[in-house]
Amino acid sequence: MYYIGVDLGGTNIATAVINEKFEIIGKGGVPTNCPRPAEEIAKDIAKSIELAVEDAGVSMDEINSVGIGSPGAVNAEEGVIEFAGNLGFDNVPLAKLVEKYCGKKCFVENDANAAAYGEYIAGAGRGSKNFIAVTLGTGVGGGIIIDGKIFSGWNSFGAELGHTTLIMNGEPCTCGRNGCFEAYASATALIRQTKAAMEKDKTSKMWEIAGSLDNVNGKTAFDGMRAGDETAKKVCDQYIEYVACGIVDIINTFQPEFVCIGGGISKEKDNLRIPIEQYVDKYRFGKTAKKKTAIKIAQLGNDAGIIGAAFLGLK
Repeated sequence: MYYIGVDLGGTNIATAVINEKFEIIGKGGVPTNCPRPAEEIAKDIAKSIELAVEDAGVSMDEINSVGIGSPGAVNAEEGVIEFAGNLGFDNVPLAKLVEKYCGKKCFVENDANAAAYGEYIAGAGRGSKNFIAVTLGTGVGGGIIIDGKIFSGWNSFGAELGHTTLIMNGEPCTCGRNGCFEAYASATALIRQTKAAMEKDKTSKMWEIAGSLDNVNGKTAFDGMRAGDETAKKVCDQYIEYVACGIVDIINTFQPEFVCIGGGISKEKDNLRIPIEQYVDKYRFGKTAKKKTAIKIAQLGNDAGIIGAAFLGLK
């Protein structure tokens, strides 16, 4: 049998056919064209499914089920997107709508949870029972797997790891609070920190690397560090400490087997993982315990969410 995974974004609907070895064998996609009625988006999800099935060279009869990863607050039990601002969704029964147009059982989950589930079943979390994924992107996403199941709280709003407090009354966060983990550990935060350091040090090699403040991205400070720039190194060291401090809080709360770090910044791999691991070893609760949480880098990249969504029916 084959499984369909859908990554429903504000810009694009990306769909894939995935086999039982977690391999993508066909892809399809259409623009989301938000905002517009949910019924129209459901029809286009079904269209993207048809395109992916055609690309895979299989038939709908061979498809077991469809899973959708969506932004926002998702009631997975009922297949309802309770709220997704960038989609304009408010209590949308998306699973039923898509089932109506594609004829297959459909499951819906928050996109960060779907990505965590993908890493759990096919990536960095394979072989574990308790696993947490932290995604360092525009924000800080999180996904929690406990005893092999996605944890999202009784009201589907859980696992927002990026909106735990790192520094009380600190930097403002998009959620309306100050001092959130996201406000210090996201790629957006790193860009802000990099620009501030460059403005203070006009001799930094980061000016040569980026060309201007407008071109600063999540790699700029790491590229500067590799070029031997001391200011860039200080930015990276401070940023990594922010990330590591938040991960210690996560480990002290859940004590999972693995914490997986994903998102664009995770491409730094051991430049990120090793110092985080050292910080965690120094500050985690229960340093003398024989069993300790391992820090891993995500393995599936952008495919994590679509693979995780495809197998939601099995969880």
